[in-house]
Amino acid sequence: MTIDERVLIAGAGPVGLTAAAALVRRGVPVTIIEAGADLSRESRASTFHPPTLDMLEDLGVAQSLIEQGLKAPYFQYRSTRYGLMGHFDFSDIADVTRHPFRLQCEQSKLTRLLFDRLAGNPHFDIVFSSPVREVAQNADGVTVTVEHESGPRRLTGRWLIGADGARSDVRRALGTTFEGFTWPERFLVVSTPFDFHQVIPDLVSVSYVASPERWHFLLQIPGLWRVMFPVFADESDERALSEDFAQSLMARVVPGISRYTIAHTTLYRVHQRVAASFRSGRALLAGDAAHINNPLGGMGMNGGIHDAINLTERLAEVWHGRKSGSELDRFDKQRRLVTKEYVEKQSIQNKKNLETPDPDFRDQLAQIGADREKTRNFLLTVSMINSLKRAEQLG
Repeated sequence: MTIDERVLIAGAGPVGLTAAAALVRRGVPVTIIEAGADLSRESRASTFHPPTLDMLEDLGVAQSLIEQGLKAPYFQYRSTRYGLMGHFDFSDIADVTRHPFRLQCEQSKLTRLLFDRLAGNPHFDIVFSSPVREVAQNADGVTVTVEHESGPRRLTGRWLIGADGARSDVRRALGTTFEGFTWPERFLVVSTPFDFHQVIPDLVSVSYVASPERWHFLLQIPGLWRVMFPVFADESDERALSEDFAQSLMARVVPGISRYTIAHTTLYRVHQRVAASFRSGRALLAGDAAHINNPLGGMGMNGGIHDAINLTERLAEVWHGRKSGSELDRFDKQRRLVTKEYVEKQSIQNKKNLETPDPDFRDQLAQIGADREKTRNFLLTVSMINSLKRAEQLG
């Protein structure tokens, strides 16, 4: 079979479409293989960190995304026991990013912007309703068999990027193990149009509230607040998804307010897993297909976009013949190690901080806030800039 001179990308989410846009920008033709019948409209991830916005600006979509989102230049840590424990301002790192703020905006807005920018480009193609079933490769390229409505269909390309989510069909077809664990708690996200600014003094759009009994996280997006709670192992899915249960958790947020308008609720299991390798010959994994973590800190989608940019910079050089395929080993080395050192470690620590029963975290935040260098380093870490610096150091 003749190998098509393209890069195949499984998954039309934010990571897959970012990879496609970055490759097309460098003159590399791509075909996206999407299992769904259309782009997903699920809100899912909704935080874009400063360096991610810098990357998206280079792809020409950051400003349009910002116009549809909500800028969050500050974030806070609070406690049900101690009140406000820490307040941080991204302007303190404005010298190292063009976007010194988080942007709160659903990931589906980004995928639509990227898709619209790519549509009509002769280097871009996409096939919907085509879940991956098999992956075969040789020294020259990759053959992907998909389950299309008209029957099995085979697509070929020089390289394959698996960006098809946590249940990645590409990862499964490659036989790559997904090492890690699943938290006993599930997370419940309750979305409400209620304006918490009116009842919580000095509240900002991103606020983590620690409690040894049951922490919660307040995050504002245009038109809604998303409130996240842990759901314990002995609380059934049926109970967790009931109106009464959601209202009982929401009643903990502001004393005296017990009934809210609830737009929707989402319950999901939470994992911490990293693929045993991000590269298998001519196939590479990125985003949730390569690593998943709990959402505290908003590092999942952002880390996936960082994967896509790191990978495509190297893959374009290989595709154009300017570097050998061994260049892609650097992607595996850098992004996998950074995922384990920063994304996994920090997201786990974020969860532990919110459920700690003692004042240690409060005292730690006070020490950070009182020292300018510690504040700066903390902001560089939570914004994921330090993880990108670490990747560069790995060579």
